[in-house]
Amino acid sequence: MHSLDENPRQSKITRHLADEGATDAFGAELAKVLKPGLMITLSGDLGAGKTALVRAMLRALGYAGKVKSPTYALVEFYVISSLYLYHFDFYRFNDPDEWHEAGFREYFNENSVCLVEWPEKAGGLLPSPDIKISLDIRESGRNVTVEAGSEKGRLCLQELE
Repeated sequence: MHSLDENPRQSKITRHLADEGATDAFGAELAKVLKPGLMITLSGDLGAGKTALVRAMLRALGYAGKVKSPTYALVEFYVISSLYLYHFDFYRFNDPDEWHEAGFREYFNENSVCLVEWPEKAGGLLPSPDIKISLDIRESGRNVTVEAGSEKGRLCLQELE
């Protein structure tokens, strides 16, 4: 079950992901709409499935290597075909200024796809996301909400539908 809001400025998709297979399938759908220049945030409690969703996207794009959470490294870099993907995890940030100090600004450009877990830990220093993904643990699986934050993001959500 899913829906797309009619308001183009508030485009949103919601889905229930009952299990790991559903998460993998949704990640594969998301992978099809990834384009250079996208900034995507992933929010949710610990264990909500943020890294699992990123892993599913990478697998669908053909990446066969190990996909781990960048909790300690802060960023993992993947090159798949013509896509340059940066998977960030800011969970360990204690202060938003750590984002500046880490020198990550240059990764957020028109040639890369940035997937950011725990974006709130960088305060308001991150660029505005094109797509915001929220995961919420339920008794049976998880709910995912994907919301467009820009025109580019809205077009991606339309492609998902």
